[in-house]
Amino acid sequence: MSEKSNVSWGAGAATGIGSMPGGDAREAVKTVTGSLEALPYLPELPARGPGADMIGRTAGMLVDVFARVEPSGWRIGDRPGRDTKRARSWLGEDLDALEEFTQGYEGALKVSAVGPWTLAAALELRGGEAALGDPGACRDLTASLAEGLREHLADVRRRVPGATVVLQLDEPSLTAVLTGRVRTASGYRTYRAVDRAVVEGALRDLAAVAREATGASPVVHSCAPGVPFALLRRAGVQGVSFDFSLFTEREEEAVGEAVEAGTKLFVGVVPGVDGPLSDPAGSVMGVRTLWRRLGLSPGTLAESVVITPACGLAGASPAYARTALAHCARAARSLADNPE
Repeated sequence: MSEKSNVSWGAGAATGIGSMPGGDAREAVKTVTGSLEALPYLPELPARGPGADMIGRTAGMLVDVFARVEPSGWRIGDRPGRDTKRARSWLGEDLDALEEFTQGYEGALKVSAVGPWTLAAALELRGGEAALGDPGACRDLTASLAEGLREHLADVRRRVPGATVVLQLDEPSLTAVLTGRVRTASGYRTYRAVDRAVVEGALRDLAAVAREATGASPVVHSCAPGVPFALLRRAGVQGVSFDFSLFTEREEEAVGEAVEAGTKLFVGVVPGVDGPLSDPAGSVMGVRTLWRRLGLSPGTLAESVVITPACGLAGASPAYARTALAHCARAARSLADNPE
């Protein structure tokens, strides 16, 4: 298999990032599957508490690494405790709901987990410092995550056999890891920047796990400024998900090279919190403008771009979350209907 294997979800696709408001798994999955035809996803419901948040959910997937909640956050421990069990229970509940509302579904289906570098920045070792400060702990965490993702992706494929599963790795701390801006426990210092080759290598290893488990390379999401598009392209991901409002001209060359190499762009153009929305065509006007500046063919726009909210929808009202996903779908169709 080639280093980067892409899934086709057709032109004019839309999806969400991950989180949804509320604590009812069935209602969240019903909303997602009812709003998104081409690329539905498994929601996260962090309002339920620790273990349902993205760090806790992914910590519950780890193999032979266990985490518990401390006042300062998630900390690695010696054995699975109630926090690990709660995280796994909630994930099982979410997967049950997904299975219920995807009976007979055939097409792309996105699931997410926190990537190795954001996880290393968030999980504390026994002394209270982040795993990020210990290269050996980072390697162990990446290996544990790889095994956990193999099991999780296999479970999703069993539950939704008609789906082509797409893994999204959430890496909001990736830029801070690369630039040495992750603060230590005291808050007075920062951890040393991790070598770009080491960061790329870990992501490439997890991309290989995703391809082996699903036949498709992962998508990497970051809603932070300064997304390292070139590094992610080299790591073999099939798509990069980002907040379009934080995109700058400095990143245009790297984005153009990524698109020409076949990388998909998951472009966050719809606000993730309650507020007025423009018409769908207006929401993607900036994307069309970017395409023209890059000199890319208009005919490739709807195939290369997936429309998303700017970030997760956990902070939105349930009504707005439904509206935002429907708006993303309409905006994506406008790209397909009027690529110019």
